[in-house]
Amino acid sequence: MPKYSRSAQDDIQRAQRRRKRGTLRSGRSGKRVINPKQAIAIGLSEARRKGKKVPPPPRE
Repeated sequence: MPKYSRSAQDDIQRAQRRRKRGTLRSGRSGKRVINPKQAIAIGLSEARRKGKKVPPPPRE
């Protein structure tokens, strides 16, 4: 069973492309995202908000 749905993977790819173009912004501060791991996290968050098949965020 795949971890993410195909459409969730598309959201992650879209976030990665926005990061490479320099248009991906984070949170309230609106700072530019340059870290690839942060771009993945933003893509997963967007997919969760859309209700796609993504595991819940890790709890500490």
